[in-house]
Amino acid sequence: MADFFGELGKKISDTAMELSKRAEDTLEVQKIKGDIRSMKRANERDFKDIGRMVYEKFQKGEVDDTEYISLCEQIEKREEEIESQEEQIVKIKEAV
Repeated sequence: MADFFGELGKKISDTAMELSKRAEDTLEVQKIKGDIRSMKRANERDFKDIGRMVYEKFQKGEVDDTEYISLCEQIEKREEEIESQEEQIVKIKEAV
């Protein structure tokens, strides 16, 4: 009978250790995933900043690369369209 309880105690102890290890691993994985998400958000923010800087240089006539110029011209056209549509909104609101 003592063997049974000794074996049962060992299995319970082993199981508890295994569960504890899994919990630690899960927490570590979640921490790493959180770090990855933070780094990706930082990269996205930096990509936006780079794009904004290129566009500002384009507006000053300081961009020579035709690929950048093409993208900047598309942005510029959309900005003009946005401004036009915002003016439409104002006119509609004034009419009401």
